[in-house]
Amino acid sequence: MTGHRLPGGPQAPLPTDPLFLVTAAPEQVREQLARTPGPAARLADAVYRASAHLHGQAGPQGRRQLLALDAARFGDLGLSARIAAAPVGDGARRAWTVAWATGSTVDHRFRQALIGHTERVCSVATGAVEGRPVAVTCSSDDRTILVWDLATGRPVGELPMGDSEVRAVATGVLRGRTVAVGGSRNGAVRVWDLATCQPVGRPLTGHTEVVGAVATAVLDGRLHAVSGSRDGTVRIWDLTTWQPVGETLTGDNGPVESLATAVMAGRPVVVAGKWDGTVQVWDPATGQPLGLLPDCGEGVWALATTQVDGRPVVVTGSRHATARVWDLATGRPVGEPLIGPDETVYALATGSVQDRPVAVGGCLDGTVRVWDLRTGRPVGAPLTGHVDGVWTVATAVVGGRTVAVTGGNEDGEARVWDLSPSLPVAGVPRSHTGEVRAVASTEPGGLPAAVTSSRDGTVRVWGLASGRPRAEAVISPSRSVEALAGALVDGRPAVLTAGWENVVRVWDGATGQPLGEPLVGHTGPVRSLAVGTLGGTRVALAGGEDGSVRVWDLATRRLIGQPLTGHYGQVGSVATAELEGRTVAVTGSWDTTVRLWDLASGTPLGSPLTGTIGLVRAMARTVATAQVEGRPVAVVGGWDTTVQVWDLATRQPVGAPHTAHTDRVQAVATGVVNGRPVAVSGSRDRTVQVWDLTDGRPLGSPLAFPGPIGALTLCQDGRLVVGFGWEVAVLALR
Repeated sequence: MTGHRLPGGPQAPLPTDPLFLVTAAPEQVREQLARTPGPAARLADAVYRASAHLHGQAGPQGRRQLLALDAARFGDLGLSARIAAAPVGDGARRAWTVAWATGSTVDHRFRQALIGHTERVCSVATGAVEGRPVAVTCSSDDRTILVWDLATGRPVGELPMGDSEVRAVATGVLRGRTVAVGGSRNGAVRVWDLATCQPVGRPLTGHTEVVGAVATAVLDGRLHAVSGSRDGTVRIWDLTTWQPVGETLTGDNGPVESLATAVMAGRPVVVAGKWDGTVQVWDPATGQPLGLLPDCGEGVWALATTQVDGRPVVVTGSRHATARVWDLATGRPVGEPLIGPDETVYALATGSVQDRPVAVGGCLDGTVRVWDLRTGRPVGAPLTGHVDGVWTVATAVVGGRTVAVTGGNEDGEARVWDLSPSLPVAGVPRSHTGEVRAVASTEPGGLPAAVTSSRDGTVRVWGLASGRPRAEAVISPSRSVEALAGALVDGRPAVLTAGWENVVRVWDGATGQPLGEPLVGHTGPVRSLAVGTLGGTRVALAGGEDGSVRVWDLATRRLIGQPLTGHYGQVGSVATAELEGRTVAVTGSWDTTVRLWDLASGTPLGSPLTGTIGLVRAMARTVATAQVEGRPVAVVGGWDTTVQVWDLATRQPVGAPHTAHTDRVQAVATGVVNGRPVAVSGSRDRTVQVWDLTDGRPLGSPLAFPGPIGALTLCQDGRLVVGFGWEVAVLALR
């Protein structure tokens, strides 16, 4: 093994050595990478941090695969190949390697993920306990409040939530001890000691509805809690006497959505964002209103305060509007909006980076934006990593560097970002800017390609071998493309797309241009697509939100027969198979059933298959078909985490359900690998499992990914295309 001498230390393994990255303890890897200069170490550090929070649960082979995948996401396929070749005890056994991957959600500024919540993180606050920076993260959905050491990224405690979930948290210092203040669903305000993680005092009551916003302020040298509620009121509590202070601050403008405190002309003020878009300012000592900020937009969901060149300002983010800065003394806007009306800012915080005041915003599109409050300009590119909207933001100082702590909508993660300016990693391959919803394969120009679609409304065609876009992205009129299928139309490889529209669109796979008119007939959104052959004619099948399936002749674009009706939930999956000389459709629905249909007659074949527990997921392909030793089978993935194989001739399950996944199965596909029929399943648990359909055994360990699996397909040449989060990866069996 190659090595070098660290300053002041003995001979040590080179930090960029693949085997060292895969097998060494995380603390050792991070320490050596931090102490090693040069671009190679900087890239290796970014690669290692990208999924370091998942390494411990992945095992040696899983960690190797995650590191190889993350190296490809950062654009270094050479490093990816070297990592994939690192020997970690699997000998000569064949393994999946990463051919290429996109990197839309990797960022060199990402520091670490705080993993512990199972549902959306709705609020985060920061503080210091015994001199160490901490974060408090709250999820009202999983009913947990966790305390984290920001230097290590490890949890250090859990705050008891009590009999009502907590929706918002803030921190302050009470009698020399750092405390957390929480607003509850039942209208109470609670306080905890962060050193002991125990409640302090009794719940503060008075609000009649949910307390969704809290803050702290120091009045007359004593810590006070400030709470805002859906009942339209703001209340102030002296945490020394445990008594309310003054009159309740009220207004006629609906629920309080956001809350902050500031100092103006030497005295503390309370700033509250309301549902109607107004921002009200009060003097908490007198209870008197000090002003009203106009035209903040509809629903001020986020606000934060700070000082800019000695003047108090408030930064506001509103629904269907913009984010902008206001002078608190004059009530006037400062400069131009920070972000346009097409973006929604869910959360805001302020801080200081290199002695310059900044605002940090969490956005609906899953990005985190940073702005210089003196100039109003963005600081660097948006931070990417969350797969859905960022609901909460806080800032802290860790090791002398300002960091942001953010909480995501669906991923259950809190993420820590280094806000200090640094050189980006060059050559990162970018992809979609929204969750990948569907994957298919096609062969435009005779060359195999992968096709992906996303919630960002685009469809992209990728060279399967090169990972390079074949053409400009197709911008679909649908705001989210939920289903894809590849087909030959008029002798040319084509891509069929569907989503929130009532139609199926057909695109030239080589040029991205529309091929003829859309396929019409559905009266609501189309959720699933498949292509098959009926009597020698290529046909398209589409499952709708209304529970029906429609069939078109791809040559004439005309509907064939009547809609297939029988499901009473939307049809999220459709596939075709040959059964006893007949072409059949296999459909999966939110009504928890799988049905078979004779396409020639348009009639159902027998009773539904109902052996799975939970929903057959819509908006992802969770039904696929295959031939196993001459018999047609259907592979069904369920929300109960299982994968079940059905014999379509006998309508009976084949063996017991596969139970390797620990969360709902969101995608399945079938194909041939090494001459054997296989099924591939992808789950919200961030893994992909390959199964041998002949004997039902898994082929190797589950493949680990950094995000939930949303879509996948197995190409004719055996390559596996996986969509996870915003990303796409292609794996090949070496």
